[in-house]
Amino acid sequence: MVETAVEPGVPHEFELFRRRAYQLTGLDLACYKAPQMHRRLSVLLTRLRVASFTEYTRMLETDAARRQEFRDYVTINVSEFFRDAARFGELERRILPELLQRGASLRVWSAGCSNGAEPYSLSILLQELGPERAHSILATDVDQTILDHARSGTGYQAADLRNVGADRTRRWFVGTPDGKVSVAPVARVGIRFAKHDLLRDAYPVGPFDLIACRNVVIYFTEDAKERIYDGFVGALRPGGVLFLGGSEAIMRPQNVGLAVMGPGFYRKVGEGR
Repeated sequence: MVETAVEPGVPHEFELFRRRAYQLTGLDLACYKAPQMHRRLSVLLTRLRVASFTEYTRMLETDAARRQEFRDYVTINVSEFFRDAARFGELERRILPELLQRGASLRVWSAGCSNGAEPYSLSILLQELGPERAHSILATDVDQTILDHARSGTGYQAADLRNVGADRTRRWFVGTPDGKVSVAPVARVGIRFAKHDLLRDAYPVGPFDLIACRNVVIYFTEDAKERIYDGFVGALRPGGVLFLGGSEAIMRPQNVGLAVMGPGFYRKVGEGR
């Protein structure tokens, strides 16, 4: 963990908490914007009726369930299939067809895959647009518990499929006796799940044609974001595409070797920087 002075307006108690939380959970809160993270976690403490970060630290030290709750809260494990229908529509109509023209199959990385809805959505599109091709998807997340859920492909609620559409639901999903939904086996072909920390681990060896990292880095510091984007550009092939969330814009994409294609989409220029 990089030890930095806590930002103005954030209590010293929170800086001590950040350091201890890193030791307990492996999440480096120094890479997140301190004021925003302080506000977010203060909301959690209020919900839990915990009086201080010192008291919350003691809870994390003694309660594994609270540590997992903390990981889930910080890493924002919220996702759904085809989240942000407009951007997925652009991916389906323009981005993927362009990429598919260049090769027989595509290599894709879903970074911060959460409950698996994103990599399964990408798999469905690839199989619809490029059937009979050996596409591969690497799906990673820092949270082992949510990664295990993603790998199972089960336990989804009907609300998770609100952007899927009736035809796709019938083709790619299976209802279960408990009223929930599972991903059909055919939609799981070619997906590999692995634990990965964008802030600490070496990046997977590419080249990838498409990297999707959506609604993951919104609370990170600018330095952390730049390191992550550098890693993505290094893993993309020339002409490959980075797919971000709707609220995530790279202010100076040319500085990391990217060019804007449209809202949420960036193409690697040449060999990057």
